Amino acid sequence: MDRRFNVLFLCTGNSARSIMAEAIMHAKGQPIFEAYSAGSHPSGVVRPEALAQIAASGMSVDGYRSKSWDEFAAPDAPRMDFVFTVCDNAAHEVCPVWPGHPITAHWGVPDPASVVGTAAEVQAAFVRAYAVLDRRISLFLALPLSSFDAMALQMELDRIGRQ
Repeated sequence: MDRRFNVLFLCTGNSARSIMAEAIMHAKGQPIFEAYSAGSHPSGVVRPEALAQIAASGMSVDGYRSKSWDEFAAPDAPRMDFVFTVCDNAAHEVCPVWPGHPITAHWGVPDPASVVGTAAEVQAAFVRAYAVLDRRISLFLALPLSSFDAMALQMELDRIGRQ
């Protein structure tokens, strides 16, 4: 496949799930896919537990930051081919109009940052969220994109989001 695809992962705070998804896609999707993440109301910080999970998976944690989805709606922003919401709040918010009308899907993942408990319980929540995102992204990357029309691809992405 000669084409490169831009993928944006959205969440409300852009501090955990969307950052982990960006890291997974960056590691597994190169050189075909370029990954980005953003939030509707960015927290301004990336959760250290998310960075620890990324590092534990053997990936670099350099360069990840919490940012607004407005950056990706700007005229000079990369044109997105796929936009995935990974939290239920962002899925129900009014999103910007994305230039090029990317294919969108909701891949809701429980928020590990909302877990209250021991350090081990919080870490386990981040491990679970990472595993769900990793599985969905792996399934997405296994799709023969060139053989799908837009409707069939949309249906397949929705199916992946239910797994």
